[in-house]
Amino acid sequence: MSDTPSTPSVPPSRPSEPSPPSTQSAPSEPSSPPSTQSAPSETSAPPRQSEAADSPGPSPQAAAAAPAATMSYREQHSRATQPQRYQPWPPPPGAPRQPPGPPKWLTDVRPEPPAGIRPATFGAALATALLSALLLGEGLGPNLLVVAVPAALAAYFAARAAGRRLRPWTLVWAAGGLALLAIPALRDAGWPTFLAVSSALALGSLALHGNRTWAGILVGSLGIFGSLGSGPAWAWRGLRERAEVSRGRWAPMVRTTLVAVVLLIVFGALFASADAAFADLLGGLTPDVSVADGPWRTFLFALGLLGALAAARTAAAPMRWDRLEIRPGRARGRSEWALPLVVLNLLFAAFIAVQLAVLFGGYDKVLSATGLTYAQYARQGFWQLLWATLLVLLVIALALRWAPRGGARDRTLVRSVLGTLCVLTLVVVASALRRMDLYVDAYGLTRLRVSVAAVELWLGVVIVLIMAAGVLGSRLLPRAVAASAAVAVLAFGLVSPDGLVAEQNVARFHDTRKLDVHYFQDLSADAVPALDTLPEPQRSCALVGIAGRLDGGDEPWYATSLGAVRAREILAERPLDVDEAQCRELGTYGTGRGLYDEY
Repeated sequence: MSDTPSTPSVPPSRPSEPSPPSTQSAPSEPSSPPSTQSAPSETSAPPRQSEAADSPGPSPQAAAAAPAATMSYREQHSRATQPQRYQPWPPPPGAPRQPPGPPKWLTDVRPEPPAGIRPATFGAALATALLSALLLGEGLGPNLLVVAVPAALAAYFAARAAGRRLRPWTLVWAAGGLALLAIPALRDAGWPTFLAVSSALALGSLALHGNRTWAGILVGSLGIFGSLGSGPAWAWRGLRERAEVSRGRWAPMVRTTLVAVVLLIVFGALFASADAAFADLLGGLTPDVSVADGPWRTFLFALGLLGALAAARTAAAPMRWDRLEIRPGRARGRSEWALPLVVLNLLFAAFIAVQLAVLFGGYDKVLSATGLTYAQYARQGFWQLLWATLLVLLVIALALRWAPRGGARDRTLVRSVLGTLCVLTLVVVASALRRMDLYVDAYGLTRLRVSVAAVELWLGVVIVLIMAAGVLGSRLLPRAVAASAAVAVLAFGLVSPDGLVAEQNVARFHDTRKLDVHYFQDLSADAVPALDTLPEPQRSCALVGIAGRLDGGDEPWYATSLGAVRAREILAERPLDVDEAQCRELGTYGTGRGLYDEY
């Protein structure tokens, strides 16, 4: 075997089994089949061409044979019979460099290519687009729920065609999303409607993906947006393939549909002109479409079709976000990990002890010592306690990442320390809610106050779920937290925040005779039933702004909420008697800060 390796022209062959070593000399190198080329060993990389020509020295075979003198026969035989690992030869000098491939995480989560779109899926997507163009242009209300039904059917047909099974959590997410879309049909307020629609979109995305890990829940709730571009392309490829296979079947379907539409238009117009009652019924059931609305209706048609195709494409082949690997942090020692958390628990315990002393000793002593008013004391503490609750969740997440994982004793330590922190945090949540209650008694209830109180209450529920996961296991914790958020948004909409604000302030008016009439001008129609119980002139001055918005136009049935219908009925039964001088005195037309404008 030569000392200077030559440039190989064919792939190296696998070395054969070595012969038994003799007692006079070191074991010989494994023999190779007769060939003009030298076979490199499995422990060395193939020589570069430039190195073969310019660098004299021992060959890779000789380098591999050097340690063989210290091996036993069994070790040499095992090494010689192992599968050879061949490295690809490097490209010649000057060859173009290959572009790098996609990152590993993208390869892991990418699904298999989906099958082509089915006619049922495309029909449901087309129905979604038509309903979007006809209904969504009039406003919110039951129309969102009506449009969502064919979109859900399109996703269901695509999932069945792909062979996906319907799982319990998929039903939970889908039912929750449809329930949230009922909020615009019940409430007139815009902010609960926005939260409900956003949460329904997130639950629908989770239903299509079927994720269960933290990464899957967080990314999968927005995963449907990743199919907005691929959905139309997937549908076009599927339709083109089906058109080539069954070209003769599409023409009869198109002709039948056109004939049905023409008959409905012609005879519907004749019947409407023949009977005024039928014309009113037909006008109330069908949307009023004009030529001027053409661009807007076209945009809504495209938006509905795009959304339905994205949902169907996601259901056919969803991204596997559960495969995203989140590496745990380096486990810390027990004392290094537990000491900061024990100190934090002691701080929480000291704060709670002070709160108990204030509760049993009365607020007068505390207010005299701090120099704060009753409302200032309550307001000052709520926001700090809300941030403290949020930061505790962050501390728990980081503590679990770096927690010791040596055995049963480490698990007991983690559960005891973090469990104590969760219990103390629940007391802090109760203290924050109590401070908000004191502040509402002093200044009244507003939208912002009811919103932040609801967030604080939901954070307490999350703390309880974390405690349950520490006892029962954390496998269901990500989905339980997501479900609790959806339930919180649904309950927030069903409670009717604007109606609750009006009820609390009307009850406070009967007790204290204090009322900021100016604040009620921006409330929605959901507040009308409570404000209707006020005496005059407070009633008319409080409702004048809401009544002005409700008289702005006659909305169709599919764009009207139940709250707006009830408000119009109340105002029709008891018309307003507005006296501008009295309303100005009450602050209806004022521009200054009102009684409820503290924050």
